[in-house]
Amino acid sequence: MFDFVLRIMLFLTYNKGQKKMGVSRMFTRLKPTWMLESIFDLTPQDLEAQGIKAILTDLDNTLIAWNQPNGSQRLKTWLKQMKTASIPVIIVSNNSRVRIAAFAAPLNLTFVARAMKPLGVGVERAVKVSGLKKQEVVLIGDQLLTDVIAANRAGIRSVLVRPLVETDAWNTKINRFFERILKHYLQKKNLMARKWGKKLDGR
Repeated sequence: MFDFVLRIMLFLTYNKGQKKMGVSRMFTRLKPTWMLESIFDLTPQDLEAQGIKAILTDLDNTLIAWNQPNGSQRLKTWLKQMKTASIPVIIVSNNSRVRIAAFAAPLNLTFVARAMKPLGVGVERAVKVSGLKKQEVVLIGDQLLTDVIAANRAGIRSVLVRPLVETDAWNTKINRFFERILKHYLQKKNLMARKWGKKLDGR
C-alpha cells in the first residue's frame, strides 16, 4: 500500500522539465512550514513577526466548514482583525467561481477560483493579485495533498491547519485516506510535528 502511495506522490509532486525527483526530495514537497490548530489562531502580530503581509487561504474546512457555507461569527471576527491590520485575505480554492463568490462577495474578499491545487499556478496567480513578493505571503489550508504541495511548488510558505469539521465532501475523502498514511510516515521519520501548534514559530 505504501509503495502505491509513493507512486501517487511522485506524480503529484513532479514538475515538468526537472530532473527525476527522488523520494527524499518528494517528501520536502509535503512538509508545511507550520502546523496550527486553526486559521483563527493566527494573529496580525504573529504574521508581522514573520514578515507576512497577506494571507492566501483555502476555503472549505479551512475558513468555513464545507457543509456550513455562510461561515461562523468567529470567522467574521478574525477577518475584521486582519482588515484592521491591513492584512488582505485572498481565497485560493479549487471550487468554481460561483461557489466561492457566494461566500466571498458579501465579505468583499478577493479570490482565485479553479486554482488547480496541487499545481502551483493558482497560488502564483494569487501572489500576483496581492502585489507582494513570495516571501511576504503565506498559504493556509487543511490538506497536504493540495494546499501544502501547491504552496511548496509556488515557492511560498504554508500553514497546515486541522480541518474545521471531521466530515468531508465525497471528493475530499480520497485525499484524506492517503494523507493519513503519509502523515504517519512523515511523523515516524520526524519530518512532521505530531501536535498542532497555537502560533507561528521562528521559521
